[in-house]
Amino acid sequence: MIESLFTGKERGHKKVQVTVDFVVAGGGMAGVCAAISAARSGIKVALIQDRPVLGGNASSEVRLWILGATSHMGNNNRWAREGGIIDEILVENTYRNKEGNPVLFDAVVLDKVLTEKNISLFLNTVIFDVDKSDENRISSITAFNPQNETEYIFKGKYFCDSTGDGLIGYLAGATYRIGAEDRNEFNEKFAPDRNKYGEKLGHSIFFYTKDAGKPVNFVPPKFAMSKEEIVKRVNRIDNPDYFNPRQVGCKFWWIEFGGRLDTIYEAEEIKYTLWKVIYGIWDYIKNSGKFEDVENLTLEWVGNIPGKRESRRFLGHYMLKQQDIIEQRIHPDVVAFGGWSLDLHPADGVFDKTKKACHQWHSMGVYQIPYRCYITPDIDNIFLSGRIISASHVAFASCRVMGTSATGGEAVGRAAALCIHKGYTPAQLMDSDKIKLLQRNLMEQGAYLPLSHIQYENNLLSDAEIEVSSELNLSEIPFDGPWKSLNQSAAQMLPVSAGRMPKIGVRICSQMKVKQTVELRISSKPFNHTPDVILETITIDLKEGENMVSLSFAAIIPETCYAFVCFMKNIHASIQTSQMLVTGLVSVFNKILPEVSNWGKQTPPEDIGVEAFEFWCPERRPDGQNIAMHINPGINCFSKENLRTFPYRPVEKPNAWVADIDDDNPTITLTWKEPKEIKGITLFTDTDYDHPMESVQWGHYDNRMPFCIRSYKIMDSRGNTFICESDIYQTMRKVNLDLCTSFLKISLEPSLSNVPVALFGISVG
Repeated sequence: MIESLFTGKERGHKKVQVTVDFVVAGGGMAGVCAAISAARSGIKVALIQDRPVLGGNASSEVRLWILGATSHMGNNNRWAREGGIIDEILVENTYRNKEGNPVLFDAVVLDKVLTEKNISLFLNTVIFDVDKSDENRISSITAFNPQNETEYIFKGKYFCDSTGDGLIGYLAGATYRIGAEDRNEFNEKFAPDRNKYGEKLGHSIFFYTKDAGKPVNFVPPKFAMSKEEIVKRVNRIDNPDYFNPRQVGCKFWWIEFGGRLDTIYEAEEIKYTLWKVIYGIWDYIKNSGKFEDVENLTLEWVGNIPGKRESRRFLGHYMLKQQDIIEQRIHPDVVAFGGWSLDLHPADGVFDKTKKACHQWHSMGVYQIPYRCYITPDIDNIFLSGRIISASHVAFASCRVMGTSATGGEAVGRAAALCIHKGYTPAQLMDSDKIKLLQRNLMEQGAYLPLSHIQYENNLLSDAEIEVSSELNLSEIPFDGPWKSLNQSAAQMLPVSAGRMPKIGVRICSQMKVKQTVELRISSKPFNHTPDVILETITIDLKEGENMVSLSFAAIIPETCYAFVCFMKNIHASIQTSQMLVTGLVSVFNKILPEVSNWGKQTPPEDIGVEAFEFWCPERRPDGQNIAMHINPGINCFSKENLRTFPYRPVEKPNAWVADIDDDNPTITLTWKEPKEIKGITLFTDTDYDHPMESVQWGHYDNRMPFCIRSYKIMDSRGNTFICESDIYQTMRKVNLDLCTSFLKISLEPSLSNVPVALFGISVG
């Protein structure tokens, strides 16, 4: 028994000092990736989160899916899912939780953090003060956990602000902006009219419904908006493009408010208004009498905290702008990338009277984000990550999304570790030699740095002789799949070298005699996958019934790239597809995806600095088969030499070694002239970077990507197996070794019989 007697004096909280190398403030996806990245680099990390769960807007408290450059497969950014740690998390979640349960996603993220022995996690811990040793340097952060009534003082050499609102940078005195820049400040033609459209994006609260299997009544709370007010003020309530009473969750992202308020200091007022709207809408659904089949629906869940989009953005050594995104500008210090659209929302949100709840304009491909956006000249030992990085309001409209933020978080974590290990400052990492070291560190961990030519330096594979059991020569995509209607234009993307286009043979079934148009297209930039250049058009006569069509193109392919063999829309015809899936091959369709403002073609107004082009997008599995075809001469770009070079994903070609589909025992043999000290091997598999892997709600057909190897074993020169691993599903498979040898043999097993074995790369060190 404990009894503490009255003393007449005030009591204080328990105080604990935590001293680490790196303090990460904020447990959203950017902060989580920063913490894991730094911890895996061998430094001690404190991760502070003011909520009971990790994930921020991706957590079960908000339930927004993680997305980035892939844009729900609704743009032309092929194989653009983010790499590195966020890829690892999304692949793990898809394997464990392909249905997209938000609670299970919480567990996936928590598991990743708790597994790291160098991370000390502090949930429910609210930061309220910053101390500085001088005007340019933070010495500590003070926070309080009301669950254990403990005050913490976090001391570190470096700090990362991943708080979303930039609380640490703000308290430390760093320069920041809130709101939209004038159009003429950076000549950003998409900059909004600040008076009419508003300066900030608002908050959203989501809700879930379910069918209870029996009638359920709903009596609205007194604070809910009346049905009459909902009809009067929420003009999208009668717009089928936005509103369906059986939609759930983030389909109601447009229930947004707060863009004309202070999104930080008036956050509670914004939340109450959103609750009024949500319960009012539900009352309208249940009790207005305007909707059928809603009697059994019940309101299962309403968010308790809003998902916030915008507040502070801090001034870095460089500010990302609209032109960086649209023009895909090159930065020598690239450490992350984006590809989400320029996505601005009217500040009035749900009460806005215009037709659209957002205006999205896509670029023709992904874009680089430089390291300079993640550090500020004002504070010497702080890194920025998440939506607060140095970007204009227009550029922020793209780089704010969680997939993009997470890649920056990983870069920041690696940068902090380099500063600790090498004695650098964050600003010194901008030097050309030092930034290459950071870029190599990121690349070695699976990060993707588009349009960068950074390669491994210490990969023993570089001087090994590589022998493989086979290499795919793609002369046929077998004619064994279903027929696909050409009620929308369809194209097969084929990786081709400079010179004559191979001859193509396809099967088309027509309901009547009709002409079929076929176009050969490429992208104006070989690293993009927007087929905006028509090299040649062929018109062929189809007879009624099945037609074997031979296509001989006269056009010359100017350089190595993906060619699009486009079968233009023909409502009378269907084309045969194939069951075979191959790394680096995909069929695309001139389709629409309203969720990302894809209406088949992007036709922007004049003078907003955005390009017009068509969208050619894949189907999700189980659809999305390749178009069956004969190819003469066969495509032979799947060489073993691809195992040596970065990037480890398709860009202008597959960048992968692919075995022949009939190879019963795909193997890779590595030999060196002299024995090598080998401490580890990493295999870079194909987990389908074209698949977005949204973390919650959408659900996925596969829990394991069909292109990924099923198992592997590593053998010595006598055929003895010393490493064997099965049930592979992750992108990177690292094996720790301790041997001296001049010979290694790797045997690989495919996941499916209709998918040839493939690897993007091997690291030996």
